[in-house]
Amino acid sequence: MSKSATKGVLLVQLGTPDAPTTPDVRRYLTEFLMDPRVIDIPIVGRTLLVKGLIVPRRAPKSAATYRTIWDEKTGSPLMYYSELQRDLLQQELGEDYHVELAMRYQNPSIASALKNMESMMLESIRVIPLFPQYASATSGSVIDRVMEVMRTWQYFPQISFVSNYCDDEQMCETYADHAKQHDIDYYDHILFSYHGLPVRQLGKVDPSGELTCPDRGCDSCRVEKKSYCYLSQCYATSRTIASKLGLSEDRYTVCFQSRLGKTPWIQPYTSDALHQLANEGVKKLLVFSPAFVADCIETLDEIQVEYANEFKELGGEEVAMVESLNDDPKWIGVLKRLAQG
Repeated sequence: MSKSATKGVLLVQLGTPDAPTTPDVRRYLTEFLMDPRVIDIPIVGRTLLVKGLIVPRRAPKSAATYRTIWDEKTGSPLMYYSELQRDLLQQELGEDYHVELAMRYQNPSIASALKNMESMMLESIRVIPLFPQYASATSGSVIDRVMEVMRTWQYFPQISFVSNYCDDEQMCETYADHAKQHDIDYYDHILFSYHGLPVRQLGKVDPSGELTCPDRGCDSCRVEKKSYCYLSQCYATSRTIASKLGLSEDRYTVCFQSRLGKTPWIQPYTSDALHQLANEGVKKLLVFSPAFVADCIETLDEIQVEYANEFKELGGEEVAMVESLNDDPKWIGVLKRLAQG
């Protein structure tokens, strides 16, 4: 902690269990899924669904999966890269800044990170959710929680939030650079696979209620960037990365993974995209996951293991994953620019 720091930066990632055990995963999943911005149904139904059905079934399976990606020395990959991002950003910003890392769910908590910053009497705090595309369930939840915690402060520094940076040129260039570590021409097709979202949540970003989304999302969101529409921002990210690589539209597909329950989520689902591509004779896939700025369970297991095995069972031959932004200096440069406003 620098005594001369006058500006604070709070990086917030989604979260990770403290350990790959069933009790720790149960605590993580419960906090995550009980967030009303994540499962947006009344609390009684949400409690019965999460604590009575989802968590008891999912926690043991998820714990087993976490054990496959957990490093004996560095622990959770998401935590490892997030701490690296914090430390490298601190080096870049210098002693005028103090950088904290928090997880929206579990540890280090937003409350504990802000408590450290409160005692420093900072002039300003810049909050950067580590989600390039805005969604109420991710960035919105982070902002909500920060405001809730700071409500008890007796003084208020100048506070600002980074809502999204979905088509940031340097960020997308970094993703493209990572893709160039592969022989792109070797692959038959490119997938941009994003974390999914219930379709009903897309319409909630318009307070007037005029925005309505059918089961597959508004068609205009696929071609236009809209300030708070997650779907439109996913397509904006994909278009920007594709342009850096010179990819034509027929060379890539945008799809969505990790859906939960029977309610309609944003389509096409990644699993459905795999089936369609396999039916078309595609054998080799290169996959981006640009909703994540650090490799985590969704990239290291869900795509590289679960979806890869599914694709091979359908007749495919190879699925390769583009490394996330992790500790790339260009990405740290993006964070520095976002932190400085």
